[in-house]
Amino acid sequence: MSAAPATAAARTLPREVWVLVVANFVIAIGFGLVAPALPTFARGFDVSVTAASVVISAFAVARLAFAPVGGRLVTRLGERRVYLWGLLIVAVSTGACAFATEYWHLLVFRALGGTGSTMFTVSGVGLLIHLTPPTLRGRASGLWGTSFLLGNVAGPLVGGSLITISVRAPFLVYAVSLLVAIAFVWLLLRRSTLVAHGDDRGPTFPLRAALRVSGYRAALVSSFANGWAVFGVRVSLMPLFIVEVLERDGAFAGTALSVFAAGNVVMLVVSGRLSDRWGRKPLVLIGLVVSGGAMVWLGYTTTVPEFLLATVVAGLGTGVLTPPQQAAVADVIGTGARGGQVLATFQMAADVGAILGPVVAGLLVDAFSYRLAFAASGFLVVAAVLAWLPARETMVRST
Repeated sequence: MSAAPATAAARTLPREVWVLVVANFVIAIGFGLVAPALPTFARGFDVSVTAASVVISAFAVARLAFAPVGGRLVTRLGERRVYLWGLLIVAVSTGACAFATEYWHLLVFRALGGTGSTMFTVSGVGLLIHLTPPTLRGRASGLWGTSFLLGNVAGPLVGGSLITISVRAPFLVYAVSLLVAIAFVWLLLRRSTLVAHGDDRGPTFPLRAALRVSGYRAALVSSFANGWAVFGVRVSLMPLFIVEVLERDGAFAGTALSVFAAGNVVMLVVSGRLSDRWGRKPLVLIGLVVSGGAMVWLGYTTTVPEFLLATVVAGLGTGVLTPPQQAAVADVIGTGARGGQVLATFQMAADVGAILGPVVAGLLVDAFSYRLAFAASGFLVVAAVLAWLPARETMVRST
């Protein structure tokens, strides 16, 4: 935001934030649309399961590799431009996937989409930071996370039905929906004085300055642990655990993931509001302990009801953690500076965890057991508490 907000404005989120939240929901639906189609589409080129998995990994690896460049682009060009260009890159590359005639075409297009994803993710969070009054950052982060999660839940339902029409259909529908989102954001934000001020605002907040702040260093640690456990191990191990240990049909994995998402949604907005009242640190500590403990518990479950209960608790814990963690990074950058590299590094920490987590957990399962793999991941999350305990609270309380 430009100047210090008026008292009334400080109690309500700007219209521009709601525009971003709606766009985030549309983007997330698209991710969910292509998720069930992508492995099947890749296998259709008569490649191995490993090769099909590489297509999925290519997106994440490209996000990670391009994150430093994306951060510099945000710093130089401003959030709004990078956000719209990032969406356009994902739209074009996703649409191109529908016309892929060879495996390597699909691989290249998905990797290109990963670069665009980094651009709009980093710039979107940057927009959220300078559009939101400091006293509402937790609430805004909660709404942002909720919109993306709801989209991810709804997307696979629609995507599954589209596959019955054609395995290429989800890619075309997602591309069109992104073009609609681009038009929506451009029309509603092009004359925004808040966004215009953000594009023109002054000094860059350098990464080296952020690294001197204990709260930011702690956020990097917890982001890595959360990426490892939630975006990595949860997605890779839970479906296999359900089939091989609980001896349930693989389709039940979708139910388990939905249960996790439901617990997450319940807490996201609540946690965001509480972090604006209590501060970021208390909520992050609670979230780390609950989500990490639940991850350990998952490996010890022996019945379906107990497994679902542990999954709900894990979702609640992650919901408690996410908004204050993101709000803490926003506090460090502040509303008057560009922090593209700071945001990109924060995102990279989660991406590294999401890439390494499944690999290490898989090795632990092969060598020892699912129980040890879940326990190691859970202890890693809880261990992130050690980084937060000595960290200073980042939220500046109004007097």
